[in-house]
Amino acid sequence: MDERIFSLWVYLAQTPLLWLTTTIAVYRLMTIISRRLGSPPLLNPVLLSIVTIVIILLVSDTPYPTYFDGAQFVHFLLGPATVALAIPLYEAERTLRRIFWPALTGLLIGSITGITAAVVVGRLFGLSDITLRSLVPKSITTPIAMGVAEQLGGLPSLTAVIVIVTGMVGALFGWELLGLIGIHDDGERGFALGLASHGLGTARSLQFSSVAGALAGLAMGLNGAVTSLLAPIIVPWLGL
Repeated sequence: MDERIFSLWVYLAQTPLLWLTTTIAVYRLMTIISRRLGSPPLLNPVLLSIVTIVIILLVSDTPYPTYFDGAQFVHFLLGPATVALAIPLYEAERTLRRIFWPALTGLLIGSITGITAAVVVGRLFGLSDITLRSLVPKSITTPIAMGVAEQLGGLPSLTAVIVIVTGMVGALFGWELLGLIGIHDDGERGFALGLASHGLGTARSLQFSSVAGALAGLAMGLNGAVTSLLAPIIVPWLGL
């Protein structure tokens, strides 16, 4: 394993990384544009970057494998990014102890509901089994979701798109919808958004308060761990 990682680093160090540079530059530019316009949910830097990169690839007639060969360093960092989710969990240890049982109950219900709803709604629309398996981890952060989808026999690339769409919908409407149903506490709203809409929901929560952002990050990390454990158990019961 160490030799393979070393070989990858050597390759990345010696290869002209045009598409890696393009990806970083586009994301940085979209972040600046979003902030200058007040960071509205529709102008999320991730969404804007995806659209921009797709346009660039289409205009330049660049195949996706060529783009991935240059930008794969970002893919390589998904692993460390996933491990880094342990940091906010560690920092929020005291808060987690105080709300442990309510948070655990909400976490389990939210995770099970997210998995089950994805399959049930997908079947109503006549989706194939492989698509349903790709839908199952829609509410957890992308690197974990892709791993879960692969384990279940889904398509990780499709899961990545579904996860982003789920996060965008939650970031757009989640905070206001929670208010409409009578949930006004920042911490409760943040936890719910992090649970259902992972990183994008967490980013949205941070716009309202630090408490909401902290609990959203906590929920995001915990839901990734819980869903990765529950999905392989629940999915066979759902007929997949």
